[in-house]
Amino acid sequence: MKREVIALSALLMCISPFVSLSAHHGTAAFDNEKKITLKGTVTEWFWSNPHCLLRFDVKGDDSQIVHWIGETQNPVTMVNGGWSKASFKVGDEVTVTLNPVKNGLPLGRILTAELPSGKTLDANAGIRGNVYK
Repeated sequence: MKREVIALSALLMCISPFVSLSAHHGTAAFDNEKKITLKGTVTEWFWSNPHCLLRFDVKGDDSQIVHWIGETQNPVTMVNGGWSKASFKVGDEVTVTLNPVKNGLPLGRILTAELPSGKTLDANAGIRGNVYK
């Protein structure tokens, strides 16, 4: 019995990092069936691990400003898709398409972002290995 408990404990210690890693990368919070497109002004671009974050302000239907946050992949994946630390500057007018979170908060996973130059960046291009133009 003692031997089985030790073996089970060792097994759990070996797999626990993988369980938490897969939990971190889950998409359960996002409404993957829904895509929304928002036009707004960049307030901040966080180029950091584990995910890059784009903060942007959108004028709502009631003319009130809504502060949105869009999440992307990690910087290495984003570079492979044509994104960079300099992709966005504070004050840039952007059009962002994302999967919003299910609870209605102004958060989501970015699918594409159109820059002021008209260039569209695809947030999944680095995963697929192609650059969206």
